[in-house]
Amino acid sequence: MAMAFSAPGLARRIPCTRSPLLFCFRKARFQSSVAIGFAAESGILCKEEDKDCISFALRRKEIEQTDSSIPQWKTLSSEDLGIDTSMISKPTRLVLNGLRKQGYEVYLVGGCVRDLILRRIPKDFDIITSAQLKEVRKIFTRCLLVGKRFPICHVRVLDTIVEVSSFSTSGRRNGFNNYITKPSNLNEPDYIRWKNCSQRDFTINSLMYDPYKKVVYDYLGAMEDIRKSKVRTIKPANLSFTEDCARILRAVRIAARLGFRFTRDIALSIKELSCSVLELDKGRILMEMNYMLAFGSAEASLRLLWRFGLLEILLPIQASYFVSQGFRRRDASSNMLLILLSNLDKFVAPNRPCHSSLWIALLAFHKALVDQPQDPVVVAAFGLAVHSGGSLYEAIELAQNISQPHASFHEIVESNHKESDYSLMEQVVDLAVSVNVVLCKMTDNQYVSQAMIKYPQAPWSDLVFIPQALSMRVCKIFECVRRGNERGPVPKRSRTIDHDSLAMGNLSEVRHVFARIVFDTVYPRNQNGQFSNVEPTER
Repeated sequence: MAMAFSAPGLARRIPCTRSPLLFCFRKARFQSSVAIGFAAESGILCKEEDKDCISFALRRKEIEQTDSSIPQWKTLSSEDLGIDTSMISKPTRLVLNGLRKQGYEVYLVGGCVRDLILRRIPKDFDIITSAQLKEVRKIFTRCLLVGKRFPICHVRVLDTIVEVSSFSTSGRRNGFNNYITKPSNLNEPDYIRWKNCSQRDFTINSLMYDPYKKVVYDYLGAMEDIRKSKVRTIKPANLSFTEDCARILRAVRIAARLGFRFTRDIALSIKELSCSVLELDKGRILMEMNYMLAFGSAEASLRLLWRFGLLEILLPIQASYFVSQGFRRRDASSNMLLILLSNLDKFVAPNRPCHSSLWIALLAFHKALVDQPQDPVVVAAFGLAVHSGGSLYEAIELAQNISQPHASFHEIVESNHKESDYSLMEQVVDLAVSVNVVLCKMTDNQYVSQAMIKYPQAPWSDLVFIPQALSMRVCKIFECVRRGNERGPVPKRSRTIDHDSLAMGNLSEVRHVFARIVFDTVYPRNQNGQFSNVEPTER
């Protein structure tokens, strides 16, 4: 199994500490081919016509601009890029219009511009304006100033929070970037925009879009990196990640969601500085992990965390499973955990996330099966019982009538003899107890620190970022199985998912989606997308 830990930085079993600064000024050859291969693993990047649209806009601008040995900054027509203002959420448009009517310049900035270009639904929209934050507060009554070091405004519109930053305050962030050369042909407005863009983390997050002039500003080669499907830091990656190690997790999240590849500079720096993420506040780690696992790219995120040596630091229990399965760093095959997360991805999206309790429940459920493999009927009955709020008799009856072939996993072991209803009921309850035991272990630093004890080449980590209150919330998902029918939450009867309730962690909604994920994993749909017999959501 030692071969699974051949990645740099995993030579000795020592506590994870921050690596010394080793700035990567050496030359590296960067691949320039479009990274389509990885997109097949993480989901379709964008339509081919969308990429043609990007290439057309770039070629058109290259013809218009003068030649220079320094890469030229660009202003691109948003119409040529296929961006329409209707793609911007209504709350964001209301904030943009409110600031514009008062005579202030307003732009969309960051990842939302990138997503609009790629025809993806942005997770959120960030606005930057020439207005000072105190002026923003005067315009919008439901406005809250947050942050002391780098203050921004949270404007609440139609039950949505829109983030608004100001050029006057964002200019202080991270100081001045001395690692890029200022273009010589910038006027004052361009210089202000360029300075703000140069202080961001990745080139593809440095785009600025004026929805009124219908112009996208690209000062740092973001469009070229989008075309090449590359995640590239604006500063040297080693320095960028040393300044803010949360960027390591953001890089993984972005690459997983878009199906992009890292530059060589980023890949080497992540492996070198992976243990520095332990310096982050646990709440911040939970937030970043939730962004990875709850917004539609859980499978791709876990693959990247494993590939770059982060999984054994953040989720040692799951990393231990990967090693026990002989799962290599670049393995393109799958396993039960990855398929569970892949099925989760089918139910959520950047604008329709799930509550963190759902993916934590899936991790705990899977670990319980790893510790004690179960008969597929027991697993199906368990999922049905969770869905129905604890109706064990009904769940077992339905599970026994399933004629659909079950998937083949190490965690699923079919019994050689027919079990009695009473025996099945005991096994279902025992599984619920086991899941709760695992949840307790996942919040126990001592247990987590021993998860990789069999693999001395792995870095040591006792990180627990799941707070006790959240763990108790997850336990309630399975409480109904141990205690029988509940009087509280009404079991979900409709097939339709209420995504607002799912995001808020509504117990019935979380149980509903959990059961569907488990059922889809153990009893995959046939070629027609249908089950041969029974589906839990139809009951």
